[in-house]
Amino acid sequence: MSENFKKAPLSAQVDLSKFTLADFTKATEEEKRQQEVMGESTTFFKDGMRRLRRNPLAMGSIVVLILIVLVIFIAPIVVPYGYAQIVKGAGNLSPFQYSEKELAAIAAGEKVFPHIFGTDSLGRDYFIRVVFGARVSLGVGVFASLLVLVIGMLYGSISGYLGGRVDMIMMRVVDIIYSLPDMLLIILLSVVLNETLGGLIKGTVFAKVGVNMIALFIVFGLLYWVSMARLIRGQILTIKQNEYVLAAQCIGTSTPRIIRKHILPNCLSVIIITTALQIPSAIFTESYLSFIGLGVSAPMPSLGSLANEARAGLQSYPSKLLFPAMTICLIVLALNLLGDGLRDAFDPKLQR
Repeated sequence: MSENFKKAPLSAQVDLSKFTLADFTKATEEEKRQQEVMGESTTFFKDGMRRLRRNPLAMGSIVVLILIVLVIFIAPIVVPYGYAQIVKGAGNLSPFQYSEKELAAIAAGEKVFPHIFGTDSLGRDYFIRVVFGARVSLGVGVFASLLVLVIGMLYGSISGYLGGRVDMIMMRVVDIIYSLPDMLLIILLSVVLNETLGGLIKGTVFAKVGVNMIALFIVFGLLYWVSMARLIRGQILTIKQNEYVLAAQCIGTSTPRIIRKHILPNCLSVIIITTALQIPSAIFTESYLSFIGLGVSAPMPSLGSLANEARAGLQSYPSKLLFPAMTICLIVLALNLLGDGLRDAFDPKLQR
């Protein structure tokens, strides 16, 4: 601005018609930064989501996961085959190939739904089996991650907030759990539960997933929460020293309310990041266990069990291994990229 304009008293009546472009200058970089600071207020979650939307890999992963979820829920409605339904005379068909009986039906004018991924050795539609396998793997990943989140968050919050002797005892329990071999426990639990629960779960919804998957969930609940608990404990040990926590204690706020309202919201970045990265780890663990025969019970498919069944005819029918393996890679890669994007968006230590 011009010197005359700067020296004019604020109470003077301003005639805007007297000003020209020469009376104005461009804002400096410091003034621009000050304007950004004085801009519209936002929350931690909104700010993190805004940064996440700027990450093309994370947004692409979200799109891929949404498409996979839509296929998982829509395909069983559209495709007329069941994952255990055997089509006679249609064993080991190639993708979009028909059996002789189906070709005759097409010649007679009937509508026959194509086998998109072909069929397996028993004549079961492979596409719908891959879809149900992806449903099982995603369901296991999400459920196991929520189980780890709940147990680890509660345990780490109590240990970190109470501190002292309670924290020492609880962390020694965590150290003991760290030393337990998870694979051995899954095998032992599968054998024990097969003897004790095998007859009890017949005819129930648990019979579809089988004793092995119940053992897997138990092991996730017993072992896999320790990393989450340690991370949250470390955050709480730092956060509980802040003044607002001391103020809440001084006015008589109960310990559960302090943890729920004042401490855990400030651990949100660690909770979101760890949970997002736990899902692909759980999916990969389930697929690996299904591959070695410790997953869901037949005829319920899993991506790992489908890959294991495809090994027998790998040279003759390589596509039988390609489809479940590519599905596992696509899901795990998308979840890992999304987890990295959430870490970049919500971790304040990575902010510039």
